[in-house]
Order: sequence, then C-alpha cells, then structure tokens
Amino acid sequence: MAKEKQVAIKDAALTNNCPECFNQELKLTFYQKHTFNPFFHRTTDQVTSEIKCKKCYSIIYPVNWTPDIERVFEYYNKLVTPDKTSIRFTTLFLVLLVLMLCLVTAGIYLYMEGYFK
Repeated sequence: MAKEKQVAIKDAALTNNCPECFNQELKLTFYQKHTFNPFFHRTTDQVTSEIKCKKCYSIIYPVNWTPDIERVFEYYNKLVTPDKTSIRFTTLFLVLLVLMLCLVTAGIYLYMEGYFK
C-alpha cells in the first residue's frame, strides 16, 4: 500500500490579521505531495497550501480570507517552485529486476542447450 506524505516546500510569515483572534502572526505553508511505495518513491505535481494562526492555532480557510490575505497569498503562490515530478526506484525494485533478468537469461540458456526439449 502506498503511503502519502505532504512535504513542506515553502514557509512564509504573514503580518495580516487573523480573522479569528485578530493577531498579526500568520504562517503560510505550501506542501507538495509525495507517494512512497516499497518499489518506488514518486514526487507528484500537487501543491497545497495552508494558512495557520500562530496564536490561536486555527487554520484560516479561503472562505474567511480578507482581500489583504488574498493578495499576499497570490504573491507567495507565484514564488513557489515545486520539485520536479519524478519517480525514484528503491533498492528492492532493482534487486527484483536483476533477479528476474537472471531467471529469464538462465531459462533461455537452458532452452538453447536443449534441457527443455
């Protein structure tokens, strides 16, 4: 079963007011989705964001954003550069691949030598 993990790619401290407690300490974090499997690790192109207040620890959803928060979010959204989408194969996958190639090669060799006729 594949495990999914959100990796933080950019953090930014905002000085806008929190809509809940009116504190000026907000944190904007951008996350990129990574999928882990026993055979490969995949970096996807899905980027999500979260704005959280540092005082009341509430998550500020887009419904509650003020125009100032929207402008700041759009600015930081343009600055975010996610990692390239990629697939990295694990050692387990490579070992199984080499074993399968060895078995196929041995089977072909034994067939050519006449052991299977």
